[in-house]
Amino acid sequence: MFRLASMLYSIIATALAGGGVIVVLSAGYVTLNAILTAAGIGAALAVPVAYLVAREITKN
Repeated sequence: MFRLASMLYSIIATALAGGGVIVVLSAGYVTLNAILTAAGIGAALAVPVAYLVAREITKN
């Protein structure tokens, strides 16, 4: 399951980090610090999401 979660993480982290950056830029925060923080939060949130998705896929 770790292998599946790792593969899913690469997709989910990109989506969440990109979504966070879009939200920050749409809100008018155009500083580098705001953009990197949003991307980091998205990447960090992707860890449990990837685990939960992998667990649902492998559930019998």
